[in-house]
Amino acid sequence: MTKNKIKLVIKREFLTRVRKKSFLIMTIVGPVLIGLLMVAPALLASLPDGPKSIWVIDQPGILIPERGSGQYQLDYLPPREFDLEKAKDFLQHSDHDALVFIPTGEGWDPDFFKRNIILFGKKDVPLSMERYLEELLERKINDQKLLRQGVDPEIVAQTKTNLTLKVFNLDEDGKERESATIIKMVTGYAAGFLIYFFIFLYSSQVMRGVIEEKTSRIVEVIISSVRPFQLMMGKIVGIGSVGLLQFLIWVVLSFGIFQVVSLTILADKFDTEKIIEAQKAMGPEAGDVSALMQFQQSLEAVNFPLIVLVFLYFFIGGYILYGSLFAAIGAAVDNETDSQQFLLPVIIPLIIGILVSTRVVESPDGPLAFWFSMIPFTSPIVMMVRIPFGVPYWQLALSISLLIGTFMLTTWMAARIYRVGILMYGKKINYKEIWKWMRYH
Repeated sequence: MTKNKIKLVIKREFLTRVRKKSFLIMTIVGPVLIGLLMVAPALLASLPDGPKSIWVIDQPGILIPERGSGQYQLDYLPPREFDLEKAKDFLQHSDHDALVFIPTGEGWDPDFFKRNIILFGKKDVPLSMERYLEELLERKINDQKLLRQGVDPEIVAQTKTNLTLKVFNLDEDGKERESATIIKMVTGYAAGFLIYFFIFLYSSQVMRGVIEEKTSRIVEVIISSVRPFQLMMGKIVGIGSVGLLQFLIWVVLSFGIFQVVSLTILADKFDTEKIIEAQKAMGPEAGDVSALMQFQQSLEAVNFPLIVLVFLYFFIGGYILYGSLFAAIGAAVDNETDSQQFLLPVIIPLIIGILVSTRVVESPDGPLAFWFSMIPFTSPIVMMVRIPFGVPYWQLALSISLLIGTFMLTTWMAARIYRVGILMYGKKINYKEIWKWMRYH
């Protein structure tokens, strides 16, 4: 009988929220946004940017006869005919985008040029333009300094070596596997942030639902046929089921959108078969496989099925833990304004989990990562950040066990608060009062 009543509450909460327009909108918009985020970098990288024209007043002749490269074109104004003010006015009435003023210095002092070379733009100057000009000027000034010391810049350039390490991991069997550190970092942090987002979003919905029923006095009618514990658990499980359903839909639709875009919009730019054929035709000088193929190989090193399974568990466990606390807070107060004093101590561990995650991705096996992945209030976030890097099974089992024990404890505590607070009106509640409710028999 008890199970049937809880099922009725679960069904009511689930259907009420699934039928809302906001649920349908977020369920559709969410995957679209995620899919776009997954393909946007490749799309943006493939879009050509229009050329930029830059006027140059080069009094010492540092850049002459450099004409620019790629999207930046350099055009020179004669220094004898144009001073800085005249050049700035000329820029305003021309179709060029920017002006670089390079004054004459003494002895090619880098500090002088650092202080006195100025870049003017008609609009906000793109960072890429700044970097291009800075690198170009640094190279030209260094070349001039070398020539003045009797050193040929070409010889110095030939001595420079650009090196990119190929990184491999060795598994327990000694098998080599190409490292996928960046993929793992992005995947882990994204999974941790999603855990934080879902737990906070749906736990807040539990609290708001309890407050609404309490303030409207509907709960008095419900309590006459359902025990407070049954009502609380039904509400937590029902709203959690909505979140779980939405997450699963997001995963399926996001993957589908990514596949469709990859096979249509990006197909011509990242055709791996054509790349392989071209490399075979060019011989060993062609170098390694393309960046996309390396990306695909790196994806194989990430255990995505395990990540999804662990995500589902830590979402459910973390949600029950925090959902019960949010339900207790909702039962203890009469409105959301009064809930703020109780929310802060509950939210702080979630925020700490997100902050710690930025360090965990750099050292997933360190002591900071270990302890915060064991503490139940932060483990749902931090453990998800660690999972892509590989976590010993005993650590995963210990974290799961601690989370189970803790959410059972918080659910018991929340039930004792809920049964008293849900029918308490017009009284300012403090922690001392809540402690009395918990001990009340």
